[in-house]
Amino acid sequence: MALSYEYSIGSVRAREVSLFSNADIERFLSCKSSDELKAALKEKNYGEGETVDEIIDDHSEKTWKYLRSVAPDPEIFTPFILPNDVHNLKVVLKGTLADRDYEQLLLSPVTIGVDRLREAVEQRRHDLLPEWLSAYSDEAYSILAHKGDARLSDAALDKALSKELLRLSEKSDAKFLHDYFLRFIYYNNLKVAIRGARAGAGREYLHKALVRIEGFDRRAVIDAAVKGLSPLLEYLSKRSEYDCNKAVEAYKVSPAEFEKFTDNRLIACAVESCRRTCEGAAPLLGYYLGCEAEKKALHIIDGGLRTLTPVDVIRERMRELYG
Repeated sequence: MALSYEYSIGSVRAREVSLFSNADIERFLSCKSSDELKAALKEKNYGEGETVDEIIDDHSEKTWKYLRSVAPDPEIFTPFILPNDVHNLKVVLKGTLADRDYEQLLLSPVTIGVDRLREAVEQRRHDLLPEWLSAYSDEAYSILAHKGDARLSDAALDKALSKELLRLSEKSDAKFLHDYFLRFIYYNNLKVAIRGARAGAGREYLHKALVRIEGFDRRAVIDAAVKGLSPLLEYLSKRSEYDCNKAVEAYKVSPAEFEKFTDNRLIACAVESCRRTCEGAAPLLGYYLGCEAEKKALHIIDGGLRTLTPVDVIRERMRELYG
């Protein structure tokens, strides 16, 4: 019998009650070591494993299996998985050309198997990859092999990803996807421009890396960025699209605060559009993003424990949750 969104939404709503609360986060923040955090996660039945990373991976695998089992159309999750595909392609490209191991850097879930990525790179058969990625993959390979410019190589692949995310979100009936990925790509453009300005990147890199989207004046941003970081920030501070001016203020505090700001705006978009609707795919997508936000929170806490970072500093790094 075909699954219905009515059934799927009911199932997801029942699971949402087990998402982390602020009290859960405070409990995890009170841990004095990774071993204590591991014990707290097992007590909550979050996942199985010998390390925090293994527990997180186990939970992710089970969540993905569950969502695929209840979603009437599992393809709705594709836009959120494509970043893993592009990340893995970057890893395989750099690992292969530098002849170094990269297995531990690979992400999942994916839509393109790692064996397919290896074959495409090692045999330079980029036509084995999806049409939206193949030409950019060949370009990225050439840049890395002949120029050794990893940043420019990454830019080609990031642009392919952004264009495909826009295409999929515009094609979808889910308004949330379009709103979310416009915001996602806008913030990614800001990150690219700021990093480029800091590094003294030229127009070639910025033209290759920045994506044309609604509300983002690509030419004006490039003109400001090639002059340096201060002129760029001055220009961006006058823009209000997607709270650009507030993002700039966060960056002036620190790059980490900027990353936190953009992450919080994206999860807020999901809460607004997915937690408050009972129709279509949005509740399922929101639950997936909520689980991803939990993973990020746990990585921040565990990383802080491993580096003996003061708990107040770890708390400042925490993002907002979906639950």
